Amino acid sequence: MAAKSYKELRIWQTGKIIVFEIYKLTQQLPSHEQFGLISQMRRASVSIPVNIAEGFGRGQPKELKRFLHIALGSCAELQTLLEILQDLNYAQASDLTFLFDKIDHESRMLMNYSQCL
Repeated sequence: MAAKSYKELRIWQTGKIIVFEIYKLTQQLPSHEQFGLISQMRRASVSIPVNIAEGFGRGQPKELKRFLHIALGSCAELQTLLEILQDLNYAQASDLTFLFDKIDHESRMLMNYSQCL
């Protein structure tokens, strides 16, 4: 059965969970990172479900596939930002395991879904 709304897509639902977790994490970062890492991480995370919704809303498989690839790029960007966070000692690897796993899972779902279009 085909989804009637982007809200039915697991990739969109998981994307929203990632946004929520990133916002929780970034609230704990130093305030001097407000216009650096915090802003970049929030934009990258929000980009994931937003691009899924926009691609779905275009109503064409080719367009959806294009926006899924943009969301996939945002996943890679976010993973890199989390690694930078670790390198700067703003977070420990053990504290980020859930997010790394969730983003990896989202990336795999995005790739699989785009291949089905």
